[in-house]
Amino acid sequence: MDINELKKIIQENGVVGAGGAGFPTYAKLDERANTILMNCAECEPLLKLHRQLLEKHAYEIMKTFHLLAKTVGAQEAIIGIKKSYVDTVKALKLHIEEFPEMRLHLLEEVYPMGDEVVLIYEATGRVVRPGGLPIEQGVAVFNVETVYNIYRALEQKHPVTDKLVSVVAEVSDPVTVRVPLGTALEEVVAMAGVITVKDPVYFVGGPMMGNIGTPSQPVTKTTNAILVLPQDHTIVNKKRRTTSIDMKRAASICCQCQMCTDLCPRHALGHPIKPHEFMRAASNKDYRDTSPYVNTFFCCSCGVCEMFACPQSLAPRSLMADFKMGLRKAGLKPPAATTTPVQTSREYCKVPEERLMARLGLTKYDRPAPLDDEVRAVKKVTVNLSQHIGAPAQAVVKPGDVVTAGQMIAQPGNGLSVAIHASISGKVTEVSDRAIVIVA
Repeated sequence: MDINELKKIIQENGVVGAGGAGFPTYAKLDERANTILMNCAECEPLLKLHRQLLEKHAYEIMKTFHLLAKTVGAQEAIIGIKKSYVDTVKALKLHIEEFPEMRLHLLEEVYPMGDEVVLIYEATGRVVRPGGLPIEQGVAVFNVETVYNIYRALEQKHPVTDKLVSVVAEVSDPVTVRVPLGTALEEVVAMAGVITVKDPVYFVGGPMMGNIGTPSQPVTKTTNAILVLPQDHTIVNKKRRTTSIDMKRAASICCQCQMCTDLCPRHALGHPIKPHEFMRAASNKDYRDTSPYVNTFFCCSCGVCEMFACPQSLAPRSLMADFKMGLRKAGLKPPAATTTPVQTSREYCKVPEERLMARLGLTKYDRPAPLDDEVRAVKKVTVNLSQHIGAPAQAVVKPGDVVTAGQMIAQPGNGLSVAIHASISGKVTEVSDRAIVIVA
């Protein structure tokens, strides 16, 4: 297939990265890619949907991955998957011989193995420069659900109208469900049986990089999981901390042990990010050397420093994120930077996922969440117009219009953008610059 034709199909069907920041997938198709990489590392603890989807639809996903390799002219197609996903690995091995350019790369059960830069190094030995893109190293990375959505767009003429979401933790029946985009979180949680705590918190995304959501918040193309947690849970308390108090705590008790830097995955790959230097400079208001502040641009916010490494339970990740946001608002951009050699100690600084879950009080929640791949019916959806990095989609419907599921309701905006489609059939009741509401 011609690369431009495939790009057009992917853009018009609204395919973006099904997790993370939701980078529009058509923009990743690049003939400079000599290697493509499928991410099945389930970066965060408790997430299960990618391994489940890949096990159930192994052939369809591998066939599409093969097509992507041929289209961009890649010599190698690598599936990065944790060796502990035994059933999924077996499903892949049934078909792997049909695709000569494809191979499996078995990964350790460590965090953050699903981080794009870490995964690229593990699978290829290549180091993406600080602030750089994988394509600079000849690599393009796609996650499992994204590739499956490309398959649906190509083979079934099915745009992205639904999302797989794992609902886990304080629920009676953990489950991975497929729901229409725009479904309220509280409706999705209700599909997992009874909530087992009073006044629950809906933690959206993984426990390391997710955020506290609201019951009415809609599911988007990047919603991978909802963790139902008690109000006093460790990760809830960490997320609710305030910058001013965190800075005062850093000034009073940071002992400069450097554990945050020693265990930083990006630092281990030679990126110029040293959380302990930032903590020292920021807590003492020392601006003589600006590099600890500017280098916050190279933090990937994986959370290892504040959720696992720091013996004082300080918040380097959160404080660096605040500074990084401030720099961006001031119009600053990441400086040109190069890597130093990969740390020889890197192999000894990986974070075992089992230990991480124990540290965060999540071990008891590591239960099966069976995949239900049929789209659940809902009566109302609030479909956001910005579900991806880049320009929001532009509405092409108005209140009172009757739409059918799969119909385009917002066209790609100017620049980097994709289309948005109706996730249910019904009447449009509200259109704003942020969302379109449809009632069945």
